[in-house]
Amino acid sequence: MGREEQLEGDLQGTLIVPSSRTGLGVVVLHGSGGRPDVERAHLFARHGAVALAPRWFGGEGQVPGICEVPLEDFVAVVDYMKGRGCERIALAGTSKGAEAALLVAAQDPRVDAVIAVSPSSVVWANTGPGRDGEAWPQRSSWTLGGTALPFVAYDPYWRPQKRDGLVAYRSFHEDSLRRFAREALAATIPVDRIEGEVLLVAGGDDALWPSDMFARAISARRSEASKATTLLIDPDAGHRVLLPGETKARSSLHAHGGNDEADRRLGAAAWAAIVAALRLD
Repeated sequence: MGREEQLEGDLQGTLIVPSSRTGLGVVVLHGSGGRPDVERAHLFARHGAVALAPRWFGGEGQVPGICEVPLEDFVAVVDYMKGRGCERIALAGTSKGAEAALLVAAQDPRVDAVIAVSPSSVVWANTGPGRDGEAWPQRSSWTLGGTALPFVAYDPYWRPQKRDGLVAYRSFHEDSLRRFAREALAATIPVDRIEGEVLLVAGGDDALWPSDMFARAISARRSEASKATTLLIDPDAGHRVLLPGETKARSSLHAHGGNDEADRRLGAAAWAAIVAALRLD
């Protein structure tokens, strides 16, 4: 099963140490919901990985929203995992967590693999307030060395669209990319710098943002750089991807797209690829 440790202070979250270790450390980065993905961390730990599900915003002493979050915070997590004896490091991020994982891996050569579920290929504006308590004006989601990364702002003229009674934000992101096309070029994540393997998982029916389009763009950029990349897209899956045994509820705030069958089917295919990429038991 593995031993759980609750971390507090500068590094917050849940660490799971398996009884039999393989030398692999997996950092599971949650999305904008803000809740550490302990369930997914347990899945990795059951296969011999030391797994950490950190809280990276909204905790005590942390930035309250995804607004100018220092990438150094994630580098410190890699430091911690190395200090726990992990010989190989994988970052497994979902949505905004995938955006962070790709950015960190592009900066830190110690990252051996990235699993990017429902990713973005560009840096986006903030979601929620910064340390000043303000969410406006729009700022970058991330900083590096104290400098805000170039970002794509959100289209102020977008009109909400509904799906199944909930707001679907896919067109919000698509419209923003068109309106701020020049900024999007500058905000492109330099995934060609990632030396480790990258696994991209996306649903073609993602109603939150066009993760399928983003995943294809990431794959194409890495292909041009001859970097190892695996791309998995299920046309019927949505933003929520369910790995084997996971029971994540749909959001009550916005539309995810997809359906339970397709989300699980993509998750099963993703897990098979993860097992191969990370050499899990």
